[in-house]
Amino acid sequence: MRLSTLLVLAVGTFAVGADGFILNGLLSEIARDLRVSESMAGQLTTLFAVTYAVGSPVIASVTGSWDRRVLLGGGLALFTVGMAGQALGTTFAVVAVARVLAALGAAAFQANAYAVAGALAAPEQRGRALATVAAGMTASTVLGVPLGVLGGQWFGWRAVMWAIGVVGVLVAVAIPVLPQVRLPVVGLRERLAVLVRPAVVKVLLITVVGMFASFTVFAYLPVLLGSAAPGAMLSWVLVAFGIGQVTGNSLAGRGTDGFGPKRVLLLALAGMALMFALLNWAALALPTTLLIGFGAGAFSGMLMVPQQHRLFELAADAPTVALGLNGSAIYVGAGLGSAIGGTVLATAGTPWLAPTAAAIALLGLLVAVKTTTSPAKTPNLAQPGPLPAKTQ
Repeated sequence: MRLSTLLVLAVGTFAVGADGFILNGLLSEIARDLRVSESMAGQLTTLFAVTYAVGSPVIASVTGSWDRRVLLGGGLALFTVGMAGQALGTTFAVVAVARVLAALGAAAFQANAYAVAGALAAPEQRGRALATVAAGMTASTVLGVPLGVLGGQWFGWRAVMWAIGVVGVLVAVAIPVLPQVRLPVVGLRERLAVLVRPAVVKVLLITVVGMFASFTVFAYLPVLLGSAAPGAMLSWVLVAFGIGQVTGNSLAGRGTDGFGPKRVLLLALAGMALMFALLNWAALALPTTLLIGFGAGAFSGMLMVPQQHRLFELAADAPTVALGLNGSAIYVGAGLGSAIGGTVLATAGTPWLAPTAAAIALLGLLVAVKTTTSPAKTPNLAQPGPLPAKTQ
C-alpha cells in the first residue's frame, strides 16, 4: 500500500477532526459574533456530534456498494460546503445548518478513510495503516485546535473555518488518484443486530459515559480556564491536553497487551475522575492548569484502546461494525457532554462544570467495574484477519 494514499487519508481526518472540536477553543469569539450566550454557542459542538453519530451508520448502510472514492470525495465536498457556510453565516441558525452539513460530510469521509486503509493494507501491515490514518485525528487535537485558537485570535474565527475548508478542498482534489475500493455490503439490519448484543451495549455505554465526562469540561475550557489561561495561553493548555492524549494512547496499547483491557480501562476512568476533581483547584494558576491538562489528556487518551480491544473480542464476526458503532458512541458522548455542560454553565455556573465531569467519570468507573471481565484470550489487533475488498 502506497504511503501517499495513507497521507491523503490522514490529512483528511485531520481536517474533519479539527472542525469537530475546534469550536471549543473559539467559544467566546463565536458567541460574541453571533450574539448568543456561550452555553448556546457550545451547542454547535453538540449539533455536530449528534449529526455525526446518527449519520455515520446510516450513510455506511445506504452506500455500502459504492466505490469508496465517491464517498471520500463527496464527503469532503459536503464538508467544504459546510465550512463555507460557517464562515459566511451571520446568525446562529445559519451556522447551525452549516454545522450539520459539515458533520454529514465528515461522517461520510472519516468512516470510509479507515475502511479504505484497512482494505488496501496487507494483514500484517493493517494496524500500522490504521494508526497512520488515525494520526490525522490525533494531530487535529495536538496541533489543529491550538493553532485554530491562535488563528482565531489573530485573524478571527471565520478565517479559521476558511482555512479548514481549504484543506478539505486540497484533499478532495487528491481523492481521484486513490485506488478503487468496494467493500462487502453490511446493511443497517446487520449493524443493529450487533448493537443489541448486551455485551456490546455495555462497552458502548462506557464509551458514551467517558466522552460525556470529557466534553462536559472540554467544550467549555475557555470559560473554565479564563483566569488561569486567558487569550493565547489557552493554546498551551490545549497543547498539553493533546500531548497527554498521545502519551495516554501509546501507554494504553502497551498496557492492554501486558495487563489486559480491564485494568487499563479502570485506570483511565479513575484517572479522569481524579483530574476533573482537581481542575477547579488547578485553574487558579497556569502551571497547575498545564499539569492537570496533561493528566486529563493522558487518562482520556487511554480510554479507547481497551474499548476497541474488547469490541474485537465481543464482536469477532463483525469487528468493523462494532468499531463503527463505537465511533458513533464517541460523538454521542461528546454531544451529551456539550449539552449537559451548557446546561450546568447556564444554571449552576462555571465552578460546577469540573465536579459534574468528575461525577460522570466516577459513574463510568462504577459501570466498568460491574460490566468488565478479564478476557481469556488476547487477539492480535494488528492482524484481525483479511478484509475482503475489490480493488483496482
